[in-house]
Amino acid sequence: MQMDMMVKPPSPPMVADAARAPDTGLLAEIAAGLSTDSDMGALLQRFLEPIVRLAGASAGAVRVLSEDGVRLVMVSSIGLPGATSGAEHAVDRHCGYCGAATDGRALVWAADIDDCNKRIGAGFFGDDCRRMLAVPLQHRGRVQGVYNLFYAAGAEPTPEIRGVLKTIGELIGLAMNNAALEAETLRARLMHERQAMAAEVHDSIAQTLTFVKMRLPLLQDALHAHDDARSLRYLGDVREAIAEAHLKLREIIAQLRTRIDPRGLDSALQSLAARFRQRSGIELIYRNAAAGLKLPADVETDIFHIAQEALANIEKHSAARRSWFTFDTAPGGFEIRIEDDGVGPATNDEQTDDGSHFGLGIMSERAQRLGGELTVGARPAGGTRVRLAFPAAGAR
Repeated sequence: MQMDMMVKPPSPPMVADAARAPDTGLLAEIAAGLSTDSDMGALLQRFLEPIVRLAGASAGAVRVLSEDGVRLVMVSSIGLPGATSGAEHAVDRHCGYCGAATDGRALVWAADIDDCNKRIGAGFFGDDCRRMLAVPLQHRGRVQGVYNLFYAAGAEPTPEIRGVLKTIGELIGLAMNNAALEAETLRARLMHERQAMAAEVHDSIAQTLTFVKMRLPLLQDALHAHDDARSLRYLGDVREAIAEAHLKLREIIAQLRTRIDPRGLDSALQSLAARFRQRSGIELIYRNAAAGLKLPADVETDIFHIAQEALANIEKHSAARRSWFTFDTAPGGFEIRIEDDGVGPATNDEQTDDGSHFGLGIMSERAQRLGGELTVGARPAGGTRVRLAFPAAGAR
């Protein structure tokens, strides 16, 4: 129900608490709480009682806008009759004096709240709640809610107290705005991580299973035709693809669980190179001209997994005898080169047909997150070269 805004010029204060000087200590406490209290509900409940006491009010309540912005929901109250708090749990955002404060982005003083009593029942707010001050919780013109201070008949806050209450409303509005931004950032980060995980599963496992699905009808036809040679060939393809999918799944699980070596990126890459030599039997020359480099953790993680995938491809597909891993500085940033003397890069048709090399797309996505560039091509002296160039942002 829409109520007309009722504003009355301030009159001499009627209570001792309202006449005292503004409590700057409370403002400092609220400002400190904004940076330490992550629970907005707890913050609003925590400061409502001292605000009521500072204002010389008989009761108080805090209402915040619902997510759809159409209702004011009471999240905290003190001094109100229990039945009132229940009945006033959610009201239309344009309702009465609260709506006027929300829509007008300004303090609203109601010298008589009979209109509110008539809306929900005579005397519903009790004898100690005959007047009300509605203070918007806002930041840079964006209203997050409103808090109400209720007064007995004849009581009224001074202009000085109103100024402090307005400042408190702005501080709490700032805290609520920051909390909303943080929640939105968290949602965006979670969505990005889920999309990245979905892309990784799709690129590394789903395509392999699609290859298996295509081979099974061919295997069935060969079995019906009693063509043992074709049957064995397609069976081998299926086995190899399933092994590839299993390996990729293990790699994804390992990437989700494994953290970069706490001793730093260089130590992690040296360990990676040592495992590659032991597992593959391929000679690997590792050289890091930026061994003391310190990068943000997410950057180091992407670099590590790009190198891990490049070495895995050498092990599985290159038929190489020697390989090289170079981490060097470059104009404006850094460069990583992983090379081998094997058979050279596979064509797109070969990559699709044998169900492998799906990690290339993941490597490219990681390079994009670094703001860098990934290229895969032939090594001039024969074999394959993977080159990652990325800027020096955040490097120490």
